[in-house]
Amino acid sequence: MKIRVGHSPDADDAFMFYALAHRKIDTGNMEFEHILKDIETLNRWALEKRLEVTALSVHTYAYVSRDYALLPHGASIGDQYGPIVVTNKPMSMEDLKEKKFAVPGELTTAFLSLCLCMKKFNYEVVPFDQIFNAVKSGKVDAGLIIHEGQLTFEQEGFYKALDLGEWWYAQTGLPLPLGVNAVRKDLGESTCTRISNYLRQSINYGLEHRNDALDYAMKYARNADEKLADRFVGMYVNHYTQDFGERGRLAVQTLLQKSYEAGITPEPVLEFVS
Repeated sequence: MKIRVGHSPDADDAFMFYALAHRKIDTGNMEFEHILKDIETLNRWALEKRLEVTALSVHTYAYVSRDYALLPHGASIGDQYGPIVVTNKPMSMEDLKEKKFAVPGELTTAFLSLCLCMKKFNYEVVPFDQIFNAVKSGKVDAGLIIHEGQLTFEQEGFYKALDLGEWWYAQTGLPLPLGVNAVRKDLGESTCTRISNYLRQSINYGLEHRNDALDYAMKYARNADEKLADRFVGMYVNHYTQDFGERGRLAVQTLLQKSYEAGITPEPVLEFVS
């Protein structure tokens, strides 16, 4: 049985899937094919039910819950930190209201949380790895930054105007759930459960063999040095990644409920693989 797994080519996803990609765990007759795409592409593919297992944004899950169930492992959750808004000069929240933003995709959770925070704003979709250039060139006034850029923005010469993870925590007292892994429900309950177990084993293997997994993840660290990559992995591969737990599940439920009440997403339906 071949299972196609879609995930982002970044350090934290690579770390999670290291053991599966290098056959460090026994998966029996189940073969995993890893497909690396940026998160907005994976979000769009999820709308088409293209992959059996995929990383996707919590925002996107609101639109695909009929076809996909959430795996309880593999989440990227920021506890009082998250996507940031950067500018060329210091700006306040009030300053940002009339500015034009570069965003990494309309289906990302970063975009959803910015919508909840700012209500209405002018924006342009720009590939995530080109947002710094868009801000620097003056094409836009502010950039919504995901991935390692959350740690490198200062050395790139930018100012942080807003941290959406901090904003969300101030509003709710909860961490901000950004990325999740989901499995297509038409595979059947037993297959979904097997996949869930293998992903859990892969994450645990990476954490138990951190140096080996980090060496593999460095291939996807986009020029970050090992210290920075290790810090980024530590931000988004943590106890929430091993299992959402009660607080993590509440965070997802709260985010989707608030986005539904704001008229952004459909009524939330949450289903986790047991």
